[in-house]
Amino acid sequence: MRRLIATIALALLVVPATFAGEQSLLARVTVYWASGGANSNHHTCATGLRLQTGDCAVDTRHIPYGSRLIFPDGSTLAAADTGPAVRDRKAARISGRTVYERNAIVIDRFFDTKREALSWASRNPLFMTVRVVPPNSRTLERLPEHPPLDSLAQRGF
Repeated sequence: MRRLIATIALALLVVPATFAGEQSLLARVTVYWASGGANSNHHTCATGLRLQTGDCAVDTRHIPYGSRLIFPDGSTLAAADTGPAVRDRKAARISGRTVYERNAIVIDRFFDTKREALSWASRNPLFMTVRVVPPNSRTLERLPEHPPLDSLAQRGF
Protein backbone atom coordinates (compact mmCIF):
# COMPACT_ATOMS: atom_id res chain seq x y z
CA MET A 1 0.00 0.00 0.00
CA ARG A 2 2.84 2.41 0.82
CA ARG A 3 4.45 1.66 -2.52
CA LEU A 4 1.19 2.52 -4.33
CA ILE A 5 0.84 5.81 -2.46
CA ALA A 6 4.48 6.69 -3.15
CA THR A 7 4.00 5.91 -6.87
CA ILE A 8 0.89 8.09 -7.08
CA ALA A 9 2.61 10.94 -5.23
CA LEU A 10 5.60 10.76 -7.58
CA ALA A 11 3.30 10.76 -10.61
CA LEU A 12 1.47 13.83 -9.32
CA LEU A 13 4.79 15.64 -8.93
CA VAL A 14 6.11 14.70 -12.38
CA VAL A 15 2.98 15.07 -14.55
CA PRO A 16 2.45 18.86 -14.12
CA ALA A 17 6.11 19.53 -14.94
CA THR A 18 5.76 17.43 -18.08
CA PHE A 19 2.76 19.36 -19.36
CA ALA A 20 4.28 22.74 -18.46
CA GLY A 21 7.18 22.27 -20.87
CA GLU A 22 7.43 22.17 -24.62
CA GLN A 23 4.77 20.58 -26.74
CA SER A 24 4.36 19.82 -30.42
CA LEU A 25 1.05 20.62 -32.08
CA LEU A 26 -0.42 20.17 -35.52
CA ALA A 27 -1.32 23.63 -36.82
CA ARG A 28 -3.05 25.13 -39.83
CA VAL A 29 -0.86 28.13 -40.58
CA THR A 30 -2.47 31.16 -42.19
CA VAL A 31 -0.96 34.58 -42.94
CA TYR A 32 -1.98 38.22 -42.48
CA TRP A 33 -0.28 41.53 -43.10
CA ALA A 34 -0.31 45.19 -42.09
CA SER A 35 -3.15 47.07 -43.74
CA GLY A 36 -0.96 50.10 -44.55
CA GLY A 37 2.02 48.19 -45.98
CA ALA A 38 5.59 47.95 -44.74
CA ASN A 39 6.48 49.90 -41.59
CA SER A 40 2.86 50.90 -41.10
CA ASN A 41 1.48 51.70 -37.66
CA HIS A 42 -1.97 50.58 -38.77
CA HIS A 43 -1.83 47.12 -37.27
CA THR A 44 -1.85 46.77 -33.52
CA CYS A 45 -2.65 43.47 -31.88
CA ALA A 46 -5.11 42.37 -29.22
CA THR A 47 -2.57 43.17 -26.50
CA GLY A 48 -2.15 46.74 -27.81
CA LEU A 49 1.37 46.28 -29.15
CA ARG A 50 2.43 47.12 -32.70
CA LEU A 51 2.93 43.91 -34.65
CA GLN A 52 6.12 43.15 -36.53
CA THR A 53 7.40 40.32 -38.69
CA GLY A 54 8.04 37.41 -36.34
CA ASP A 55 4.76 37.77 -34.44
CA CYS A 56 1.74 35.53 -34.78
CA ALA A 57 -1.83 35.19 -33.58
CA VAL A 58 -2.75 32.13 -31.51
CA ASP A 59 -5.63 30.73 -29.50
CA THR A 60 -4.64 31.66 -25.96
CA ARG A 61 -6.61 28.71 -24.58
CA HIS A 62 -3.90 26.46 -26.05
CA ILE A 63 -0.85 28.73 -26.43
CA PRO A 64 -0.22 31.57 -23.94
CA TYR A 65 1.00 35.02 -24.99
CA GLY A 66 4.78 35.24 -24.95
CA SER A 67 5.27 31.63 -26.09
CA ARG A 68 7.76 30.94 -28.87
CA LEU A 69 6.62 28.81 -31.81
CA ILE A 70 9.33 26.93 -33.65
CA PHE A 71 8.51 25.95 -37.22
CA PRO A 72 10.00 22.95 -39.08
CA ASP A 73 12.28 25.28 -41.10
CA GLY A 74 13.84 26.60 -37.87
CA SER A 75 12.11 30.00 -37.84
CA THR A 76 10.82 31.19 -34.46
CA LEU A 77 7.73 33.33 -33.88
CA ALA A 78 6.34 35.07 -30.79
CA ALA A 79 2.71 34.56 -29.76
CA ALA A 80 1.53 38.17 -29.53
CA ASP A 81 -1.98 38.37 -30.96
CA THR A 82 -5.31 36.55 -31.11
CA GLY A 83 -8.59 36.86 -32.95
CA PRO A 84 -11.89 35.16 -33.70
CA ALA A 85 -10.61 33.40 -36.85
CA VAL A 86 -7.84 31.80 -34.80
CA ARG A 87 -10.10 30.83 -31.91
CA ASP A 88 -12.87 29.23 -33.97
CA ARG A 89 -10.35 27.32 -36.18
CA LYS A 90 -12.40 27.91 -39.34
CA ALA A 91 -9.36 27.56 -41.64
CA ALA A 92 -8.54 24.12 -40.21
CA ARG A 93 -12.14 22.92 -40.31
CA ILE A 94 -12.57 23.96 -43.95
CA SER A 95 -9.23 22.88 -45.44
CA GLY A 96 -8.49 19.79 -43.32
CA ARG A 97 -8.73 16.46 -45.14
CA THR A 98 -8.45 14.23 -42.08
CA VAL A 99 -9.93 14.38 -38.61
CA TYR A 100 -6.52 15.37 -37.22
CA GLU A 101 -6.23 18.28 -39.65
CA ARG A 102 -9.79 19.46 -39.00
CA ASN A 103 -9.04 19.47 -35.25
CA ALA A 104 -5.70 21.30 -35.62
CA ILE A 105 -5.11 24.66 -33.97
CA VAL A 106 -4.76 27.73 -36.20
CA ILE A 107 -1.71 29.98 -36.13
CA ASP A 108 -1.97 33.25 -38.04
CA ARG A 109 1.53 34.42 -39.03
CA PHE A 110 2.03 38.20 -39.37
CA PHE A 111 4.02 39.87 -42.18
CA ASP A 112 4.71 43.54 -42.91
CA THR A 113 3.57 43.29 -46.54
CA LYS A 114 1.05 41.34 -48.52
CA ARG A 115 3.77 40.23 -50.94
CA GLU A 116 5.85 38.65 -48.15
CA ALA A 117 2.80 36.94 -46.67
CA LEU A 118 1.56 35.42 -49.92
CA SER A 119 5.07 34.39 -50.92
CA TRP A 120 5.56 32.52 -47.64
CA ALA A 121 2.12 30.92 -47.89
CA SER A 122 2.77 29.64 -51.43
CA ARG A 123 6.10 28.03 -50.43
CA ASN A 124 4.86 26.20 -47.31
CA PRO A 125 2.27 23.51 -46.59
CA LEU A 126 -1.08 24.44 -45.07
CA PHE A 127 -0.58 22.13 -42.08
CA MET A 128 2.65 21.61 -40.16
CA THR A 129 3.81 20.47 -36.75
CA VAL A 130 5.11 23.34 -34.63
CA ARG A 131 6.96 23.22 -31.33
CA VAL A 132 5.55 25.48 -28.64
CA VAL A 133 7.88 26.75 -25.92
CA PRO A 134 5.92 28.49 -23.15
CA PRO A 135 7.08 31.83 -21.71
CA ASN A 136 9.56 31.65 -18.82
CA SER A 137 10.81 28.29 -20.04
CA ARG A 138 14.49 27.40 -19.74
CA THR A 139 14.40 26.35 -23.39
CA LEU A 140 13.82 29.99 -24.41
CA GLU A 141 17.33 30.87 -23.24
CA ARG A 142 18.81 28.46 -25.80
CA LEU A 143 16.71 29.61 -28.77
CA PRO A 144 18.36 31.81 -31.39
CA GLU A 145 16.88 35.27 -31.86
CA HIS A 146 16.86 34.90 -35.64
CA PRO A 147 16.34 31.78 -37.76
CA PRO A 148 19.46 30.20 -39.26
CA LEU A 149 20.43 31.49 -42.70
CA ASP A 150 20.33 28.03 -44.24
CA SER A 151 17.17 26.94 -42.44
CA LEU A 152 16.28 24.27 -44.99
CA ALA A 153 19.46 22.35 -44.21
CA GLN A 154 18.78 22.48 -40.46
CA ARG A 155 15.48 20.68 -39.88
CA GLY A 156 14.43 21.08 -36.26
CA PHE A 157 12.37 17.91 -36.10
